[in-house]
Amino acid sequence: MKKKQNNFAKKISIFYDKIAKNRKKWIEKGSSFHREDRLNLKELILPNSRILELGCGTGYLLKSLRPSYGLGIDLSKEIIKEANKESNGIHFIQGDISNLAKYLPKKENFDYIILSDTIGYIEDIQTTLESLHEFCNKETRIIISYYSPLWSPIFSLATFLKFKMPEIKTQLLNLQDIKSFLKISNFDVVRVEKKILSPIKLLGIGRVLNRYFATLPIFSFFCLRQYVIARSLDKIDKTKYNSASIIIPCKNEQGNIEAAIKRLPRFAKNMEIIFVEGNSSDQTWKKIQTVKKKYNNKVPGFTIKSFKQKGKGKAEAVFFGFEKASKEVLFILDADLTMPPEELPKFWNKIILGEAEYVNGTRLIYPMDNDAMRFLNYIANKIFSILFSWILSQRYTDTLCGTKVLTKKNYEKIKLKNRDLGDFDPFGDFFIIFGSSRLCLKMCEIPIRYKARSYGETQISRFSHGLMLVKMVIFAFFKIKAI
Repeated sequence: MKKKQNNFAKKISIFYDKIAKNRKKWIEKGSSFHREDRLNLKELILPNSRILELGCGTGYLLKSLRPSYGLGIDLSKEIIKEANKESNGIHFIQGDISNLAKYLPKKENFDYIILSDTIGYIEDIQTTLESLHEFCNKETRIIISYYSPLWSPIFSLATFLKFKMPEIKTQLLNLQDIKSFLKISNFDVVRVEKKILSPIKLLGIGRVLNRYFATLPIFSFFCLRQYVIARSLDKIDKTKYNSASIIIPCKNEQGNIEAAIKRLPRFAKNMEIIFVEGNSSDQTWKKIQTVKKKYNNKVPGFTIKSFKQKGKGKAEAVFFGFEKASKEVLFILDADLTMPPEELPKFWNKIILGEAEYVNGTRLIYPMDNDAMRFLNYIANKIFSILFSWILSQRYTDTLCGTKVLTKKNYEKIKLKNRDLGDFDPFGDFFIIFGSSRLCLKMCEIPIRYKARSYGETQISRFSHGLMLVKMVIFAFFKIKAI
């Protein structure tokens, strides 16, 4: 078997050695496709990351991603020579990716490992994928980009007509094949994207097709490119987190403050409660101080903090609380207590067991109290959940449930990733949801039984906030989906 692998690798090496000097010319000839491909990968990758590309070719893709540390490995000696001519500080080495341990230190980890059009050349895909765990940490993302088998006849014709660079025959793998290989290699697929309907400009129409039409389900089946993003299950640490910050934004919630503390389970070794009071017209701030004096530091590892909100709106209150948080895992709990605090351990368990990196509550699975949500609000939430599931390529049944959980470390990454989106979200929910999706975090929804308020009135305006949701859908489509 090993001799067969060596012969296959040698065949690939000889083939690409011969065309190495012309590879740059072919890339320039297919510049429209490569530009689209880079746009899609840049959306998936956090800037200034440690990136390993396997089957890097001359390194045009790796260089365009501008990593803080970049390493490219390719089987062809001549291809690597071409890559090193303009390395731009990126390291390129010749090697067989089926034997990475021979070239890389065992403790070297990367933020992203990219296999762009490489997986079809691998003789033993499962074994090669399994070897990648050694170079992952629990936050590493494997990105496999490959072409749809539907396009194979078109590529063959384009190669024959010399419109496309000649390539050695590879294995035809569909999306399900790639996902299956990842699964048996103990990787967890967290996101899938289908992109690029036109690899050529088509007098400018190609960009329109790729940006807009390729996003529609009816056309995505015909897309050229498949991007599969996965995380290593071997690297999940089930015992790392032992502290949590619960942020409770509150305005005119005087009657719910003490109940929030009394009903909150002590599910983590170290917990801090952070009240962020939003310029209430009742005695909410005074009640917070009374409760704080009564319960703060009465048991080991349980503290209460309180702050007056500087600006306006829930988003500002939540993010102010996040900045003040000192613990590892961040929770949002709405002060109206329509999401029972008793449910929070379910969210905590998903995080500490490594089953999710972002946990979103959903109110729309279980039956809810009669007065918990107006009928029009319910219908609108259902519609928006469908739209956002399509835009984010992940299933969301409820985007506006106030309870959301993620680590402080991932929140900091979300701030970095979402810088290009600006100050767009009056709620705070979508900043977190969009950022989690863009980081390709493993998402999980926890159904909760939504209760009617026992005190106070809702802060939600059905029509003005509904209009904001419509704007958010449009914003997300142009900023995240139609790139």
